[in-house]
Amino acid sequence: MSGVFRDSRKALDAFRHDALDVVQSTNLECLARARGGDAGHLWITAREQTGGKGRRGRPWVSNPGNLYASLLLINPAPLERMSSLPLAVAIAVHQAVRAVLPADAPPLEVKWPNDVLIGRAKTCGILLEAEIMPFGQHALVIGIGINIAAKPDQTPYATTSLADHGASVSPEELFAHLFGSMADILALWDEGRGVAEVTHRWRSIACGIGEKITVNLPDQSISGIFSGIDDHGMLLLDRGSQGIMPVAAGDVFFEPNGPKAI
Repeated sequence: MSGVFRDSRKALDAFRHDALDVVQSTNLECLARARGGDAGHLWITAREQTGGKGRRGRPWVSNPGNLYASLLLINPAPLERMSSLPLAVAIAVHQAVRAVLPADAPPLEVKWPNDVLIGRAKTCGILLEAEIMPFGQHALVIGIGINIAAKPDQTPYATTSLADHGASVSPEELFAHLFGSMADILALWDEGRGVAEVTHRWRSIACGIGEKITVNLPDQSISGIFSGIDDHGMLLLDRGSQGIMPVAAGDVFFEPNGPKAI
């Protein structure tokens, strides 16, 4: 499918959308469609999820009034060019939220790699899941949950919703913005060939570059100064005398009173 995303107008026209009522998970629904031979470019949205999940299998509270959307792509890019896709997705979500957020709202930023924050509180979760189909195709699902009317509590991080900041928008209206911004960004990303422009745009909306952070890995937690990202989207953690450590995946936490790099 080389070149599918080069013309954003054609990409926009190529996408399909199936709006459902209640599902276990929009990601699971997309994977089921892929196993059934769906060609991809398919958005699935739902009013409510009964079994939504976030990273590392954490449950994702899915009350009505928020946006639950998943995009199915088939063979989106060669595997060696996939690492920058989460950054591109975050840019698309940021643009969609920016379009409906009042101008006087707190800063809208992206925490590495793709959490969208308003005033340092999480308002969106993004989960990418991949599966090799029996017929050899690579199915990728981009799951997006955006807190519009409600937000979860009892989380290890601060959360917020668009309603908390004066945004009056329905899930359908917000999805219309996301539908367009995702087509535009995937055209820019161009199957990973547009990584330079994607990383440039991501840095312009990034949260906390130059601040002290802790990165939770599966087997340890490490701290240092967030020095930004490399040209492939990996987090660069400055550990002082131990040098710069690239991080491919992990949960980032900012230290409220941590020093900033000069």
